[in-house]
Amino acid sequence: MKTTKASLFVAFALASQLQAQPLFEDRQRIAAWLAENKVPAVGVGIIRDGKVREVKVYGELKKGVPAPYDTIFNVASLTKPIVTYATLRLVSEGKWNLDEPIAKYWIDPDVASDPRAQLLTTRHILSHQTGFANWRWLEPDKKLRFEFDPGTKFQYSGEGFEYLRRALEKKFGKTLSELSESLVFTPLHMKDTQHAWDSRTDASRFARWHDENGANKYTDDRTTRANAADNLLTTVADYATFGAAIMNGEGLTKEVFAEMVKPQAAMKGAAHMTLGWERHDDLNAAGEYALIHSGSDDGVKTLVILLPKSKQGLVVLTNGDNGWKLYERLVKESLDAGEELMKRAQ
Repeated sequence: MKTTKASLFVAFALASQLQAQPLFEDRQRIAAWLAENKVPAVGVGIIRDGKVREVKVYGELKKGVPAPYDTIFNVASLTKPIVTYATLRLVSEGKWNLDEPIAKYWIDPDVASDPRAQLLTTRHILSHQTGFANWRWLEPDKKLRFEFDPGTKFQYSGEGFEYLRRALEKKFGKTLSELSESLVFTPLHMKDTQHAWDSRTDASRFARWHDENGANKYTDDRTTRANAADNLLTTVADYATFGAAIMNGEGLTKEVFAEMVKPQAAMKGAAHMTLGWERHDDLNAAGEYALIHSGSDDGVKTLVILLPKSKQGLVVLTNGDNGWKLYERLVKESLDAGEELMKRAQ
Protein backbone atom coordinates (compact mmCIF):
# COMPACT_ATOMS: atom_id res chain seq x y z
CA MET A 1 0.00 0.00 0.00
CA LYS A 2 1.15 3.54 -0.71
CA THR A 3 2.65 5.56 2.10
CA THR A 4 0.33 8.21 3.46
CA LYS A 5 2.23 11.41 2.87
CA ALA A 6 4.76 12.94 0.51
CA SER A 7 7.97 13.77 2.35
CA LEU A 8 8.61 17.49 2.15
CA PHE A 9 12.15 18.88 2.14
CA VAL A 10 12.24 19.49 5.88
CA ALA A 11 11.89 15.73 6.46
CA PHE A 12 15.07 14.74 4.60
CA ALA A 13 17.68 12.67 6.40
CA LEU A 14 21.26 13.00 5.22
CA ALA A 15 22.77 10.35 3.00
CA SER A 16 25.93 8.33 2.61
CA GLN A 17 28.33 10.09 0.28
CA LEU A 18 30.69 9.31 -2.54
CA GLN A 19 34.13 10.84 -2.29
CA ALA A 20 36.78 12.17 -4.70
CA GLN A 21 35.97 13.36 -8.22
CA PRO A 22 32.68 14.95 -9.39
CA LEU A 23 29.71 12.65 -9.04
CA PHE A 24 28.42 12.53 -12.59
CA GLU A 25 31.60 11.49 -14.39
CA ASP A 26 32.00 7.85 -13.38
CA ARG A 27 29.11 5.48 -14.04
CA GLN A 28 30.92 2.61 -12.34
CA ARG A 29 31.18 4.54 -9.10
CA ILE A 30 27.54 5.57 -9.32
CA ALA A 31 26.54 1.95 -9.95
CA ALA A 32 28.37 1.01 -6.75
CA TRP A 33 26.61 3.85 -4.90
CA LEU A 34 23.21 2.64 -6.10
CA ALA A 35 24.05 -0.92 -5.07
CA GLU A 36 25.18 0.27 -1.64
CA ASN A 37 21.85 2.00 -1.08
CA LYS A 38 19.81 -0.76 -2.78
CA VAL A 39 18.27 1.64 -5.32
CA PRO A 40 18.00 0.16 -8.84
CA ALA A 41 17.92 3.37 -10.88
CA VAL A 42 18.23 7.13 -10.56
CA GLY A 43 17.55 9.86 -13.07
CA VAL A 44 19.08 13.32 -12.72
CA GLY A 45 18.14 16.48 -14.58
CA ILE A 46 20.17 19.67 -14.18
CA ILE A 47 18.95 23.15 -15.12
CA ARG A 48 21.35 26.06 -15.59
CA ASP A 49 20.60 29.52 -16.99
CA GLY A 50 16.93 28.52 -17.10
CA LYS A 51 17.55 25.67 -19.56
CA VAL A 52 17.90 21.91 -19.24
CA ARG A 53 21.65 21.31 -19.55
CA GLU A 54 22.12 17.71 -18.42
CA VAL A 55 19.89 14.64 -18.29
CA LYS A 56 21.40 11.39 -17.05
CA VAL A 57 19.95 8.06 -15.97
CA TYR A 58 22.02 5.50 -14.07
CA GLY A 59 21.42 1.93 -12.93
CA GLU A 60 19.28 -0.90 -14.24
CA LEU A 61 15.60 -1.59 -14.86
CA LYS A 62 16.31 -5.23 -14.00
CA LYS A 63 19.41 -7.39 -13.75
CA GLY A 64 21.49 -6.86 -16.87
CA VAL A 65 19.12 -4.30 -18.43
CA PRO A 66 20.51 -0.74 -18.22
CA ALA A 67 18.01 1.99 -17.48
CA PRO A 68 17.72 4.07 -20.67
CA TYR A 69 17.92 7.84 -21.03
CA ASP A 70 14.11 7.92 -21.39
CA THR A 71 13.29 5.66 -18.45
CA ILE A 72 9.71 6.22 -17.28
CA PHE A 73 9.39 6.87 -13.54
CA ASN A 74 6.34 7.14 -11.34
CA VAL A 75 7.04 10.40 -9.48
CA ALA A 76 4.45 10.24 -6.68
CA SER A 77 3.61 13.72 -5.36
CA LEU A 78 5.58 15.51 -8.07
CA THR A 79 2.17 15.23 -9.72
CA LYS A 80 0.97 18.17 -7.63
CA PRO A 81 3.20 20.84 -9.26
CA ILE A 82 1.88 19.71 -12.65
CA VAL A 83 -1.73 20.19 -11.56
CA THR A 84 -0.81 23.49 -9.90
CA TYR A 85 0.70 24.75 -13.13
CA ALA A 86 -2.27 23.63 -15.23
CA THR A 87 -4.58 25.46 -12.84
CA LEU A 88 -2.48 28.62 -12.86
CA ARG A 89 -2.42 28.63 -16.65
CA LEU A 90 -6.22 28.69 -16.53
CA VAL A 91 -6.01 31.56 -14.04
CA SER A 92 -3.62 33.40 -16.36
CA GLU A 93 -6.09 32.93 -19.22
CA GLY A 94 -8.95 34.36 -17.13
CA LYS A 95 -10.78 31.02 -17.09
CA TRP A 96 -10.38 30.22 -13.39
CA ASN A 97 -10.28 32.26 -10.19
CA LEU A 98 -7.97 31.51 -7.28
CA ASP A 99 -10.34 32.92 -4.71
CA GLU A 100 -13.73 31.84 -6.05
CA PRO A 101 -15.43 29.22 -3.84
CA ILE A 102 -14.90 25.73 -5.25
CA ALA A 103 -18.49 24.99 -4.20
CA LYS A 104 -19.64 26.73 -7.37
CA TYR A 105 -18.45 23.67 -9.30
CA TRP A 106 -18.08 20.81 -6.82
CA ILE A 107 -19.00 19.86 -3.25
CA ASP A 108 -17.90 16.50 -1.94
CA PRO A 109 -20.88 14.59 -0.48
CA ASP A 110 -18.94 13.94 2.73
CA VAL A 111 -18.78 17.66 3.55
CA ALA A 112 -21.96 18.87 1.87
CA SER A 113 -23.60 19.71 5.19
CA ASP A 114 -20.56 21.56 6.55
CA PRO A 115 -20.76 25.34 5.89
CA ARG A 116 -16.97 25.42 5.51
CA ALA A 117 -17.39 23.73 2.13
CA GLN A 118 -18.71 27.09 0.90
CA LEU A 119 -15.45 28.79 1.95
CA LEU A 120 -12.96 26.47 0.26
CA THR A 121 -11.00 28.04 -2.64
CA THR A 122 -8.29 27.05 -5.09
CA ARG A 123 -5.80 29.18 -3.13
CA HIS A 124 -6.52 27.10 -0.02
CA ILE A 125 -6.00 23.88 -1.97
CA LEU A 126 -2.77 24.81 -3.72
CA SER A 127 -1.26 26.13 -0.48
CA HIS A 128 -2.40 23.08 1.55
CA GLN A 129 -4.73 25.06 3.80
CA THR A 130 -7.93 23.11 3.13
CA GLY A 131 -8.40 21.68 6.61
CA PHE A 132 -8.48 18.14 5.18
CA ALA A 133 -6.35 15.18 6.21
CA ASN A 134 -3.89 13.96 3.61
CA TRP A 135 -6.34 11.19 2.62
CA ARG A 136 -9.85 10.46 3.85
CA TRP A 137 -8.98 6.81 4.40
CA LEU A 138 -6.78 8.00 7.27
CA GLU A 139 -9.90 9.13 9.13
CA PRO A 140 -11.54 6.59 11.50
CA ASP A 141 -14.69 6.40 9.38
CA LYS A 142 -12.87 6.82 6.04
CA LYS A 143 -14.86 9.98 5.31
CA LEU A 144 -13.64 13.43 4.30
CA ARG A 145 -14.02 16.14 6.93
CA PHE A 146 -12.73 19.60 7.80
CA GLU A 147 -10.32 19.43 10.72
CA PHE A 148 -10.04 23.24 10.84
CA ASP A 149 -11.34 26.24 8.91
CA PRO A 150 -9.91 26.61 5.38
CA GLY A 151 -7.16 29.20 5.11
CA THR A 152 -6.15 29.20 8.77
CA LYS A 153 -3.04 26.97 8.72
CA PHE A 154 -0.90 24.56 6.71
CA GLN A 155 -1.71 20.84 6.58
CA TYR A 156 -0.53 18.73 3.66
CA SER A 157 -3.44 17.18 1.78
CA GLY A 158 -3.72 15.06 -1.32
CA GLU A 159 -7.48 15.16 -0.87
CA GLY A 160 -7.42 18.88 -1.61
CA PHE A 161 -5.91 18.29 -5.04
CA GLU A 162 -8.46 15.59 -5.80
CA TYR A 163 -11.18 18.04 -4.76
CA LEU A 164 -9.76 20.55 -7.22
CA ARG A 165 -9.63 17.90 -9.95
CA ARG A 166 -13.33 17.24 -9.63
CA ALA A 167 -14.13 20.95 -9.78
CA LEU A 168 -11.98 21.52 -12.86
CA GLU A 169 -13.43 18.50 -14.64
CA LYS A 170 -16.96 19.63 -13.80
CA LYS A 171 -16.48 23.15 -15.13
CA PHE A 172 -14.54 22.35 -18.30
CA GLY A 173 -16.16 19.03 -19.18
CA LYS A 174 -12.73 17.41 -19.63
CA THR A 175 -10.78 14.83 -17.67
CA LEU A 176 -7.66 15.78 -15.74
CA SER A 177 -5.61 13.94 -18.36
CA GLU A 178 -7.16 16.01 -21.14
CA LEU A 179 -6.65 19.26 -19.25
CA SER A 180 -3.01 18.49 -18.47
CA GLU A 181 -2.37 17.42 -22.04
CA SER A 182 -3.63 20.71 -23.47
CA LEU A 183 -2.28 23.01 -20.75
CA VAL A 184 1.04 21.37 -19.84
CA PHE A 185 2.26 18.33 -21.75
CA THR A 186 1.65 19.49 -25.33
CA PRO A 187 2.81 23.12 -24.90
CA LEU A 188 5.98 21.99 -23.13
CA HIS A 189 6.61 19.04 -25.48
CA MET A 190 6.47 16.52 -22.63
CA LYS A 191 5.84 13.56 -24.91
CA ASP A 192 6.53 10.87 -22.30
CA THR A 193 4.34 12.25 -19.51
CA GLN A 194 0.85 11.10 -18.54
CA HIS A 195 -1.30 10.79 -15.44
CA ALA A 196 -1.96 7.06 -15.66
CA TRP A 197 -1.15 3.88 -17.54
CA ASP A 198 -2.85 3.39 -20.89
CA SER A 199 -2.11 1.87 -24.29
CA ARG A 200 0.57 4.50 -24.97
CA THR A 201 2.71 3.55 -21.96
CA ASP A 202 5.93 1.77 -22.87
CA ALA A 203 6.22 -0.83 -20.13
CA SER A 204 9.70 -1.81 -21.32
CA ARG A 205 11.02 1.58 -20.13
CA PHE A 206 9.23 1.66 -16.78
CA ALA A 207 11.26 1.72 -13.55
CA ARG A 208 9.46 -0.81 -11.36
CA TRP A 209 9.21 -0.07 -7.64
CA HIS A 210 11.68 -1.60 -5.15
CA ASP A 211 11.71 -1.85 -1.37
CA GLU A 212 14.47 -0.87 1.07
CA ASN A 213 16.24 -4.18 0.42
CA GLY A 214 16.20 -3.64 -3.33
CA ALA A 215 13.51 -6.26 -3.93
CA ASN A 216 10.86 -5.75 -6.60
CA LYS A 217 7.98 -6.82 -4.35
CA TYR A 218 5.42 -4.11 -5.11
CA THR A 219 2.69 -5.35 -7.45
CA ASP A 220 0.49 -2.24 -7.63
CA ASP A 221 2.82 0.02 -9.61
CA ARG A 222 0.61 0.38 -12.70
CA THR A 223 -2.11 2.87 -11.85
CA THR A 224 -4.80 3.27 -14.52
CA ARG A 225 -6.80 6.11 -12.91
CA ALA A 226 -5.62 9.72 -12.99
CA ASN A 227 -5.08 11.30 -9.59
CA ALA A 228 -4.31 15.01 -9.15
CA ALA A 229 -2.02 14.36 -6.18
CA ASP A 230 -0.09 11.25 -7.14
CA ASN A 231 1.20 8.70 -9.67
CA LEU A 232 2.29 10.88 -12.61
CA LEU A 233 4.41 8.95 -15.13
CA THR A 234 7.27 10.92 -16.68
CA THR A 235 10.93 10.96 -17.67
CA VAL A 236 13.76 13.02 -16.22
CA ALA A 237 14.00 15.01 -19.45
CA ASP A 238 10.30 15.84 -19.44
CA TYR A 239 10.18 16.85 -15.78
CA ALA A 240 13.33 18.95 -16.05
CA THR A 241 11.73 20.72 -19.03
CA PHE A 242 8.73 21.39 -16.82
CA GLY A 243 10.97 22.71 -14.04
CA ALA A 244 12.67 25.14 -16.43
CA ALA A 245 9.27 26.35 -17.63
CA ILE A 246 8.17 26.98 -14.04
CA MET A 247 11.22 29.06 -13.08
CA ASN A 248 10.87 31.05 -16.33
CA GLY A 249 7.16 31.65 -15.77
CA GLU A 250 6.21 30.21 -19.16
CA GLY A 251 2.50 30.41 -19.86
CA LEU A 252 1.81 32.51 -16.76
CA THR A 253 1.18 36.22 -16.45
CA LYS A 254 3.64 38.15 -14.28
CA GLU A 255 0.89 38.62 -11.73
CA VAL A 256 0.08 34.93 -11.54
CA PHE A 257 3.76 33.96 -11.35
CA ALA A 258 4.16 36.39 -8.43
CA GLU A 259 1.18 34.74 -6.70
CA MET A 260 2.64 31.28 -7.32
CA VAL A 261 5.97 32.02 -5.61
CA LYS A 262 4.57 34.21 -2.81
CA PRO A 263 4.54 32.68 0.70
CA GLN A 264 0.98 31.67 1.56
CA ALA A 265 1.26 29.60 4.74
CA ALA A 266 3.94 29.05 7.38
CA MET A 267 5.45 25.56 7.64
CA LYS A 268 7.90 24.13 10.15
CA GLY A 269 11.12 26.06 10.58
CA ALA A 270 11.60 28.98 8.22
CA ALA A 271 9.86 27.39 5.24
CA HIS A 272 6.60 28.57 3.71
CA MET A 273 4.09 27.00 1.37
CA THR A 274 3.40 28.94 -1.81
CA LEU A 275 0.87 27.91 -4.45
CA GLY A 276 2.08 24.37 -5.04
CA TRP A 277 5.64 24.72 -3.76
CA GLU A 278 7.63 24.72 -0.53
CA ARG A 279 9.71 27.90 -0.36
CA HIS A 280 13.03 28.54 1.41
CA ASP A 281 14.29 32.14 1.51
CA ASP A 282 17.62 33.95 1.97
CA LEU A 283 19.88 31.15 0.76
CA ASN A 284 22.71 33.58 0.02
CA ALA A 285 23.62 37.27 0.15
CA ALA A 286 21.80 37.85 -3.14
CA GLY A 287 18.51 36.79 -1.60
CA GLU A 288 18.19 33.52 -3.51
CA TYR A 289 15.12 31.44 -2.73
CA ALA A 290 14.23 27.85 -3.54
CA LEU A 291 11.00 26.25 -4.68
CA ILE A 292 10.97 22.61 -3.64
CA HIS A 293 8.71 19.59 -3.93
CA SER A 294 9.34 15.95 -3.17
CA GLY A 295 7.47 12.72 -3.70
CA SER A 296 7.35 9.64 -1.48
CA ASP A 297 5.38 6.47 -2.06
CA ASP A 298 6.27 2.82 -1.65
CA GLY A 299 9.16 2.21 -4.01
CA VAL A 300 9.29 5.84 -5.17
CA LYS A 301 11.39 8.75 -3.89
CA THR A 302 11.63 11.91 -6.01
CA LEU A 303 12.72 15.53 -5.69
CA VAL A 304 12.69 18.82 -7.60
CA ILE A 305 14.46 22.02 -6.49
CA LEU A 306 14.22 25.27 -8.45
CA LEU A 307 16.22 28.47 -7.83
CA PRO A 308 14.33 31.11 -9.82
CA LYS A 309 16.76 33.99 -9.29
CA SER A 310 19.89 32.18 -10.46
CA LYS A 311 17.90 30.02 -12.93
CA GLN A 312 19.27 26.75 -11.55
CA GLY A 313 17.39 23.56 -10.87
CA LEU A 314 17.66 19.88 -10.04
CA VAL A 315 15.35 16.93 -10.65
CA VAL A 316 16.03 13.55 -9.01
CA LEU A 317 13.83 10.52 -9.76
CA THR A 318 14.36 7.10 -8.15
CA ASN A 319 12.50 3.80 -7.98
CA GLY A 320 13.54 2.60 -4.53
CA ASP A 321 12.47 3.13 -0.93
CA ASN A 322 16.02 4.29 -0.16
CA GLY A 323 16.04 6.86 -2.96
CA TRP A 324 16.09 9.71 -0.46
CA LYS A 325 19.60 8.60 0.54
CA LEU A 326 20.87 9.86 -2.82
CA TYR A 327 19.67 13.44 -2.43
CA GLU A 328 22.40 15.10 -0.36
CA ARG A 329 25.35 14.63 -2.69
CA LEU A 330 23.24 15.42 -5.76
CA VAL A 331 21.94 18.66 -4.24
CA LYS A 332 25.38 19.81 -3.12
CA GLU A 333 27.07 19.11 -6.44
CA SER A 334 24.33 20.49 -8.68
CA LEU A 335 23.27 23.75 -7.04
CA ASP A 336 25.23 26.78 -5.82
CA ALA A 337 22.91 26.95 -2.82
CA GLY A 338 23.07 23.19 -2.26
CA GLU A 339 25.21 23.34 0.88
CA GLU A 340 22.86 25.81 2.54
CA LEU A 341 19.80 23.79 1.56
CA MET A 342 21.22 20.63 3.08
CA LYS A 343 22.12 22.47 6.28
CA ARG A 344 18.47 23.42 6.59
CA ALA A 345 17.43 19.82 6.07
CA GLN A 346 19.30 18.59 9.15
